[in-house]
Amino acid sequence: MSPLQVVSLGQDAVIVTLMVASPLLGTGMVIGLIVALFMATTQIQEMTLTFVPKIISVLIALIIFGSWMLVKLIDYTRNLFESIPTLVG
Repeated sequence: MSPLQVVSLGQDAVIVTLMVASPLLGTGMVIGLIVALFMATTQIQEMTLTFVPKIISVLIALIIFGSWMLVKLIDYTRNLFESIPTLVG
């Protein structure tokens, strides 16, 4: 296995990881920003207030994007297993 193949495998893994994680992280970030703005405008200082909306929004995003995320992971794994003979040989 050449160094170019190793770098390519690593790059593909990072890209798939970012693609799969981005809907959940983006949703959590947006909801966190909205709650932080709400807390700043109302001067509420309760730090635990941000956790419940974030958890609920991430769970909803997981329900919405879960099938797409699973398809991406299955495609990546299938491509990885199919490329084993070319990587070893």
